[in-house]
Amino acid sequence: MSGGASVCGGTTLSRPAGTSIEPMTYRFFTPTPTRAATGRTAAVYQQLRDDFLGPLPTFQALSAVPEVLAATWALMREALLAGDAPRVDRELVAAAVSRANRCQFCVDAHVLLLHALGEPKLAEAVARGEMPPEPRHAQLVDWAQASRSPRAADWTSPHRPEITGTLLAFHFINRVVSALLDPDLLPGGLQRSPLVRSVGGRLYTRAAREPKEPGRSLPLLDADATAAPAWAGDSPVGVAYASLVDAANRGGDLLGDVARQTVTATVRWEDGRFPARPADWAVDLVRDVPGRDRIGTRIALLAAFAPSAISPGDVALWRLSHPADADLVRLVAYGAITATDHVARALASAHL
Repeated sequence: MSGGASVCGGTTLSRPAGTSIEPMTYRFFTPTPTRAATGRTAAVYQQLRDDFLGPLPTFQALSAVPEVLAATWALMREALLAGDAPRVDRELVAAAVSRANRCQFCVDAHVLLLHALGEPKLAEAVARGEMPPEPRHAQLVDWAQASRSPRAADWTSPHRPEITGTLLAFHFINRVVSALLDPDLLPGGLQRSPLVRSVGGRLYTRAAREPKEPGRSLPLLDADATAAPAWAGDSPVGVAYASLVDAANRGGDLLGDVARQTVTATVRWEDGRFPARPADWAVDLVRDVPGRDRIGTRIALLAAFAPSAISPGDVALWRLSHPADADLVRLVAYGAITATDHVARALASAHL
């Protein structure tokens, strides 16, 4: 690969070799170099090279936990990239979910991809936070943005597995990105320049428009995942989602029963509400949690609701008892999937 790349989930911005732009950084740890990857991680990276421009920061941040890495990649690939649903529709959903979750990094990335797909006017409308003029696109954006608080959302319109999978993939990815990566796609927010977005989109055009074979990621997944959800039918998206739920939920094993119950109950009753002061909100919620689990519960709750509010101090306290990068990733993934599966369950209930 001759240039660098900055990525959110399914978005890459290439730059020529020798430029002075520095790559984005990680908030709490630097992952193992991609050249040192082995086993399942190396296999995921190879698919990333085949389908994109190489291993990407979102996935590198997850590489400490290969089963979560593989399942996240599989869901994003099968939902956003493969299948027959219009790619522009899926990019709109990814951008709208990212805006609802306040993941500006991901919004910027998917605006770039809309440029790559030959939709510059639509891309810039999305960048400005405007509703798309086409009614079908506007319906998708409404549906996706409302899903942050699913009990308040209108889930009555049918959506194909790839569109629903994209919605859920980015509820998870937004939280991982906001928790573990710096917020700007490019230094100084350069990606917010329409000219930079246009040029970056042209660089990515070929890869963005190239068809992807459905199901290619599934051999990377654990064979014992739970049954695929009904909304996915027989699509590979359902297998990938079930695998991600299983893999990410294992992070809950780092916490005791009371801590896990606190996380799941809070996700249910708060229903996507943004806490006004996340740090104070989380402190109040963990008062009755056993002392050994308070900091882990706090991080998991913030990962579910306000992941960018996870602080270096939070991570330093967690590392006193869990020094491994893998345990931090597992905990963030647990909070993220708890919030994501709340959305999925609301969707499933609406279609009963």
